[in-house]
Amino acid sequence: MRVDVHTHFYPSEYLKAIEKKSNHAEVVHDDSGQLLVKYAGDYNVVADAHRFVETRLRDMDTYKIDMSVMSLTTPGVHVEEPEYGIELARIANDEYADLVKQYPDRFQFFATLPMQAPEAAAKELQRAVRDLGLVGGMIFSNINGDTLDDPKFDPVWEAAADLGVPIVVHPTGPSYSAAINDHRLVALLGFAYDTTAAAARMVLSGVLDRYPDLTLIQTHLGGVLPMMAERIERGYNIYPEIAGRLQRSPMEYFREMYYDTVLFDPGVTMMVLKFCGEDRMMLGSDHPHQVGDLRKCSIIIDQLPVEQEVKNKIFARNAKSLLGLNVGK
Repeated sequence: MRVDVHTHFYPSEYLKAIEKKSNHAEVVHDDSGQLLVKYAGDYNVVADAHRFVETRLRDMDTYKIDMSVMSLTTPGVHVEEPEYGIELARIANDEYADLVKQYPDRFQFFATLPMQAPEAAAKELQRAVRDLGLVGGMIFSNINGDTLDDPKFDPVWEAAADLGVPIVVHPTGPSYSAAINDHRLVALLGFAYDTTAAAARMVLSGVLDRYPDLTLIQTHLGGVLPMMAERIERGYNIYPEIAGRLQRSPMEYFREMYYDTVLFDPGVTMMVLKFCGEDRMMLGSDHPHQVGDLRKCSIIIDQLPVEQEVKNKIFARNAKSLLGLNVGK
């Protein structure tokens, strides 16, 4: 069994909507006819597997992926005006729910949330989980420059904790992205920083103390969090501005988060496995983005110097347990 928890799909009606109207994104064709979604600091090449079910299923079968737990990707809906963002989230989640009904053994989704309107985002998460049968929510590492520890986002954390579903924290361009707009550094480095900063803020600000039942999934092996966690912990113990604020040490919170495997280096993957433990790592491909790799994501796990039981947890068992997936044995 293999369950891919980090993979993306653009709903057709979402693409039509933002092509017609968007305050932030632009849907265009390049000189070769390739469809692109462009936005500040970055762009996405829209592959066939981003939007065509037949291509998605063929890719999954080719690389022996039993189920894809998909989500929207950048630029998301939070970049739009609140009312339009709420509308786009409903459009996306309704289409996701239809796909789950059509392919219950192959597809699941994390709900798209209009985080620029936190109360509405909480209600949309409740609708998506209770009424549509989706398995959690996906948000971005900052919301139009606002950090996730801002108390205005508390309704979303409360809703997720009450529902017992995880929140995926997906990177987006950091607020200083103007300084790294060239060489694709926003995607290559900026995303990793913003992922790490978001996780650190959620811990150090006390969000996870206020909502102890909130489960977070960190993408791309947590950015550079596993390498920096010890420094954060050391700073927490010595800096009076933050020392003693939390109910537990920062490291305990970091190790309770889940981490997907979207960074295809066996040495780094093994390091993060030792950091978070065999019950907190899940397979991810970032398919079908250019920087993703549906083939290599499984190869890397197969190469890890660990028991097959550990590999089985990473491949599917952890995801099935966390998300309540009814797939396979």
